[in-house]
This record gives sequence, structure tokens and C-alpha cells, in this order.
Amino acid sequence: MLLIFCFLMGIANFAMHKAVAESGHPYVEDTKRYFGRHFSPYASYAIELALLIGAMLFAAEGSLLIPVVYWTYTGMNGIATWLLMSGRT
Repeated sequence: MLLIFCFLMGIANFAMHKAVAESGHPYVEDTKRYFGRHFSPYASYAIELALLIGAMLFAAEGSLLIPVVYWTYTGMNGIATWLLMSGRT
């Protein structure tokens, strides 16, 4: 069950990541320009994938701590996405 929960949180994280990346917000555009010179344009997706795989591996082993931390990370992503998309920053 934890594995499915982590997978669903990963889908939500990728959806929020894509929405923010395509928002055109000045903070996001500055970050993309800075990191685009040093890494590929898709490096942030690779980091997101690494976090998801790590959380799923720990969940498959029966650990509860890492999926809870990943749930917290997803919640913070949700708040940050809402702030950026609603124009509150």
C-alpha cells in the first residue's frame, strides 16, 4: 500500500513540477536559465525521478519514515505550486 501511495504522490509531484515549469513565472524562468547553463533542461525532472524511486524503494522495504518524508515534500511542493500559480509571490 505504501508503494502505491508513493507512486500517486510521484504523479502529483511531476504534475506540479510541469505546471510550474511551464508557468512563465519570473522566479522559475531565472532558475531555468541559471541551471540550464550547468545542467540539461531536464535535470530537475531527473532529480524528481530520483526522489520518487528512492521513496518507492524504501516503501517496498516496509519503511514508514521515508514515505512520510516524501509525503511532506509533496505537501510543500503543493503549497509552493499554489503560491506561484496564484500569483502570491
